[in-house]
Amino acid sequence: MDALPLKAPGAALEEALDEARAGYAARNPQSAAMLRRNQAFMPGGNTRSVLFYEPFPLVMARGEGCHLWDADGHRYVDLLGEFTAGLYGHSNPVIRAAILEALEGGLNLGAHNMLEGRLAELVCGRFPSIERVRFTNSGTEANLMALAAAKAFTGRPRILVFTGAYHGGVLTFVSGPSTASVPHDFLLAPYNDEETATRLIRENADSLAAVLVEPMLGSGGCIPGDPAFLSALRAETEAVGALLVLDEVMTSRMSGAGRQAMLGLRPDLTTLGKYIGGGMSFGAFGGRADVMALFDPTRPGGLPHAGTFNNNVLTMAAGAAGLTQVFAPETADALFARGEALRDRLNALCRARAAAMQFTGLGSLMNAHFTAAPIRRPADAASGDARLRDLFFFDMAEAGFYLARRGLVALMLPLGQPELDGFAGAVGQFLERRAALIGQAEASA
Repeated sequence: MDALPLKAPGAALEEALDEARAGYAARNPQSAAMLRRNQAFMPGGNTRSVLFYEPFPLVMARGEGCHLWDADGHRYVDLLGEFTAGLYGHSNPVIRAAILEALEGGLNLGAHNMLEGRLAELVCGRFPSIERVRFTNSGTEANLMALAAAKAFTGRPRILVFTGAYHGGVLTFVSGPSTASVPHDFLLAPYNDEETATRLIRENADSLAAVLVEPMLGSGGCIPGDPAFLSALRAETEAVGALLVLDEVMTSRMSGAGRQAMLGLRPDLTTLGKYIGGGMSFGAFGGRADVMALFDPTRPGGLPHAGTFNNNVLTMAAGAAGLTQVFAPETADALFARGEALRDRLNALCRARAAAMQFTGLGSLMNAHFTAAPIRRPADAASGDARLRDLFFFDMAEAGFYLARRGLVALMLPLGQPELDGFAGAVGQFLERRAALIGQAEASA
C-alpha cells in the first residue's frame, strides 16, 4: 500500500471526502436539480429531516423487490429498508394484493370497518404482553399516547428516558434533549447504565409515571440494551408503581414476539410501528388491559384518542396480510439469523484489516461505526471521525448500495445471498481502499 503524503492531520481524509462528494454530484445531476426546484416550496427542499444530507440527497424514482432506482437511472440494492419500515420490500405480491382488494371497498369509510379487529387480534396474538391495543398513524403517535396513558394511570408527571434514544420526531434524545420534543417532565439517564437508572427511579418513586426505553437504540446507532440493564428497569418500575414502556417500533422484527420475548421481559405497555402495518403509515400502542381500559369510550371519563386514519383500510389490510401470509414467527427468526451472520462477517473483515471500524446491532438491524473500542452507549461511538462515516456512505452509493447516511442498515425480506455477498465485498473493498485514511483518523483521535 502506498503511503499517504505528509499532511496536516485530517487533510488527506478531507481531500478524499471532497473527491467523493464531487463524484457523487457529477453522477446525480437530476437529484440536484429536483432539490433546487423543491426549495421554492419547502424549506431546504425537504419535508423529512433525516433524508437530507450534503451536497444533496438522492431522489428515488421507483423501487422493486430489494432494488431502488434514482432520478438519474442508477440502480441500488436497498439496504436502508425505509429505516426498518420496508421489511417486505417494494413489491411484495401478497401486500400488493391486499391493498388492491381493500381499495375496491372504498378508501375512507368514516366508521368501524371489517379489517381493524382482525389486525388487532393478530397483534395481541403475537405479543403476549399486549392484552389490548389501539392504532395510530406512526410510532411517534404511539409513544405519545403510551406516555399519556402512563401519566393518567399513575397520576404522576415524570418520564425517565435515555440519552441516544429516538421515540419519534417530538420525542428525540439522540443528542440530548431537543427543543422540538414535547414538554414532558423528563429525567434523562445514560443508556445501559443500570446504576444511574436505578438511582433515578428510586429517588423519584413518588413522581415517576413511566420509563420509556428502546431495547436497542435505533437512531442512536443500533446499540443493544444489556439484558441486565433492561431487567433492572422492569424490576425497579414494578417496585415503585411506575410503568415500563418498551419502544419496539424497530425491534419488534427481532422475533415473532419482538425483542421482549427474546429477553423474557413483560412490559406494561409496548409501542409498535413500521412493518406491522405492512409498510404503510402505522403505529400502535398496547399492553395491560387495566391500563388500556382508560381509552374505553364506554367508560365515563375515558381518555380521548382520535386520528382520522388510525383504522384506515389500506394499513389494516396490508398489516393483516403481512403478519398472516409473509412474516410468520419462523420467518422472523430466519431473518434475525441472516442479519447476525452478515454482521459477524462484516466485523470479521474489519478485524482482519485491524481497522477502527465495526458494525453494532441485533439481527437484521446494524450500524457502521468508526472506532474499534466497545460501544455500549452513543458517547462510545462518537469517538470515531464522522468524515469516515460520510466517506463510507458515498463509496457504498457509488458501488450500488443504498443505506442511511449515518451508517444504518436494515435488511428487508427480498434481499438474497447475492446482494448480501455483494455488500460484504463492497465493505471489503472500502476497507482496502481507505485503510490508510482509517488508520490516520484513529491515530489522530
